[in-house]
Order: sequence, then structure tokens, then C-alpha cells
Amino acid sequence: MLVRLPRFLAAAACVGAFIGAPALAAPLEDPKHTITIQLENDSVRPGSDAYYTNGMRIAYTSPTGQVPGWLAAMGKGLLGEGQQRFALELSQNMYTPFRTQLTNPPQNDRPYAAVLMGTLSLIQDTDTSRSVLALGLGVIGPAALGKEVQNGFHSLISQTENRGWGTQLSNQPVIQLTAERTWRVALGQAGGVEADMLPSVGVGAGTFRIYAQGGGTVRIGQGLRSDFGAPRLRPGMTGTDAYAPTQPFAWYLFAGVNGQAVAWDETLDGLPFSNSRRVAANTFVGEAQFGLTAMAWGARLTLMHVLRSNEFQRQRNGTFQFSSASISVKF
Repeated sequence: MLVRLPRFLAAAACVGAFIGAPALAAPLEDPKHTITIQLENDSVRPGSDAYYTNGMRIAYTSPTGQVPGWLAAMGKGLLGEGQQRFALELSQNMYTPFRTQLTNPPQNDRPYAAVLMGTLSLIQDTDTSRSVLALGLGVIGPAALGKEVQNGFHSLISQTENRGWGTQLSNQPVIQLTAERTWRVALGQAGGVEADMLPSVGVGAGTFRIYAQGGGTVRIGQGLRSDFGAPRLRPGMTGTDAYAPTQPFAWYLFAGVNGQAVAWDETLDGLPFSNSRRVAANTFVGEAQFGLTAMAWGARLTLMHVLRSNEFQRQRNGTFQFSSASISVKF
């Protein structure tokens, strides 16, 4: 961790300069509450059940302007002026080694791990940018219920249970701070179809993960001003769950890439306060993602596919792939 930390700090300093720079434009208002459910899973490849094997979350996003006073003041102090929302989410991420039928997987393979986390986020918009500050609190280990959820589902669909959960990383508390900013840059339109670009930067620090990331997404569709891109489970590049449809039916196709400089990943580097399984993690990780988002009757649906480079040195089968689906509704 210490070897990789200086490179992370240099990247974080650059990103912090972007996060702290206020943008001044009038954003869209949104008077409605939003509920989102999202699932990410690696079963896109037959027989696959390894590495980042499953992620899921349920989230609530407030209307604009309905933010606790202390949180609103903190946001304006750190980010400047903008339209504010807050969001609450409960997420669970699960990780397994490549050989899931061994009760004692090899020490050089990814450890079994599950992370259960509750996150409070402040989302602050201008017309051309979205900034996010988030605090996550949770647990890594058996208390995160990875074994129960995964093997319970496998039993439900008559699939073989994963046998090595007894070796998973033990219980420890998790705290995670995240700061992100995404810009929306119009590229033009023709025949009623628009195009734009969403450059994005972010940093994260905590017991779960220490990283800096940057990337961008290109979109083609209609009603692009309705949001700032597709949602993802962090640490993926996310446009968040906040959206405000600008027309009865909005849609877009998207494709993006991002790179991460990772100084610490608890699910790879092991527990920070005790001895545990660990592997030699890669400092730089790249992702490509593409998919479709559609908005109608106040709901938003996103389908996405993600390709990720190797996260540790003995990872098998080349580029890792998983799919993501999310549905949001307003009330």
C-alpha cells in the first residue's frame, strides 16, 4: 500500500482541483422522489462465477432543494452554488476466487470477501456539471452476508454452492469517502438526435478503497439534458440516480472508458488491522462500458456491459466482464 500511495496522492491533488472549482449555471429542478434498484453480475459468460461476482443496491434520491441544512451548507461551502439533492443507498458487493469449488482456495487467488455498506451522498448540479460527495459506513466479512446471499440464490436455482466462503476475510468495519465531478459538454445535434460528452473525475479514500479515477462517456440520443449518465455501483464511473426527464420519452446509447490509480483495495490487499489472505494488486485498472438508457412515464431503465482489465497479478482469463441493469421510478 505504501509503495503505491505517492502516485495516488499526486493524482488526487489534480482531481481535487477540479472538484473544488465551482460552476455557475441554472440546473433543472426535480420535485419528485426517486427509488432505484440495481444489479451487477458476471454471469454474462456461461459458467462464470469469479472475482467481482455480484453487486446490488437499493437507493433513495430526494427532490431538489430538500436537503438537511447542515448538509446543504457543507455542500455550498465545498462546491459553491448549485441545485442540491441527497441520496441514501444500501449496497452489497461480493468477490470470489477463480476456483469456487475448493473449500481452501489457493493463497495466490483473490480472497472471498463481501462488503455491505450504507452511503449518504450529496448531489449538487449546475446546468453543465454534477458534483457528488459521499460517505459510506459498513462492514466487510461474514456480517456482510455474502455467503448467505450467494449460496442461497444458487440453491434457489439448483446451482452448485460456492464452497470456500469459510476462508473469507473476517469482520471489520468499513468507512469510505468519495468525491466526484462530471461535466456535460454538448457536441451537436442532427435530425432531432443529440450528442454529448461526459468527462468525469473522482477520488475515494477509506478502509475499503483508496483510488483516483478519470474518464469520459460519449452519448447519442434524445433528451440528454435529463441526466449526467448511467448509474453504476462504485467505484465504477457513475452518473448517479438523479434525473429529471426533459421530454415524455428520452433515450441514449452510450460508450465510455475510465482509468483508475489504486493505492489500496481491501478485497485484494487484505484487512488493514489484522493478518489475512491477500494478493499482489495492480496499481492501474482500466474499464470500458457501453449500453442503453431509456426514460418514460417518469421511470429510467439502464442496461450496460462492462469490460475491466486485471485487478491483480495472477488473475486468469484475460479481460473481466460483467453486466449491469438498473431501474428507477419517481413518486
